[in-house]
Amino acid sequence: MVDRLANSEANARRINVVESCFGTAGQPLAIEGRVLIGEGVLTKLCRKKPKARQFFLFNDILVYGNIVIQKKKYNKQHIIPLENVTIDSIPDDGDLRNGWLIKTPTKSFAVYAATATEKSEWMNHINKCVYDLISKSGKTPNSEHAAVWIPDSEAPTCMRCKKVKFTPVNRRHHCRKCGFVVCGPCSEKKFLLPNQSSKAVRVCDFCYDCLSSGDLPACQPGRSDSLSSSPKMANHMSDDDDEDSSD
Repeated sequence: MVDRLANSEANARRINVVESCFGTAGQPLAIEGRVLIGEGVLTKLCRKKPKARQFFLFNDILVYGNIVIQKKKYNKQHIIPLENVTIDSIPDDGDLRNGWLIKTPTKSFAVYAATATEKSEWMNHINKCVYDLISKSGKTPNSEHAAVWIPDSEAPTCMRCKKVKFTPVNRRHHCRKCGFVVCGPCSEKKFLLPNQSSKAVRVCDFCYDCLSSGDLPACQPGRSDSLSSSPKMANHMSDDDDEDSSD
């Protein structure tokens, strides 16, 4: 079906509409062989709070952006290559239901659909697209992914030293390797994580020691892999907020 749609006029028109909705704020999306599989609004758990985002699933990329005017205008476009994506289901908990994790080497976050059926359709389509890409390229599926940031509200004190209480003076910071919320003294060092940045980024002392010694398994993201067994954390998982570039 995807091959039949690749060069169809209907597919070209649909992609053109998506491009026009992002306007000059977005990158061109029309390339040979690209097909728009589906689209919809999902709730993305950002650092501060859940926010509605418009998502577009293509056969090779996942695109999302902020909703300015529904079905007419979006901004802050993000493009995720699907060959780097893995997804994991998240158990329902309270008001947040029908969710799953989207994990990539550069960024990982949770999204929630309106219904269980919608969740199933999104996950099935994403998995199918990833499978097809990996099969065609012959590449090994990606096993490394960025940590999901623990939200500020989950950490009244530093998650490493367990002593420093956060205040307007004692600010929260996030370790880019494990995603923990840590204090300044526990995260004074930086380390180069090529998948996330071309510059050295803030990491906690624990992860810095592990990375420096080459003991990578010890500092693997601790929250994003344990979501299925931790409903409370699934209720609050967050990456860095799209509008917030703070530590």
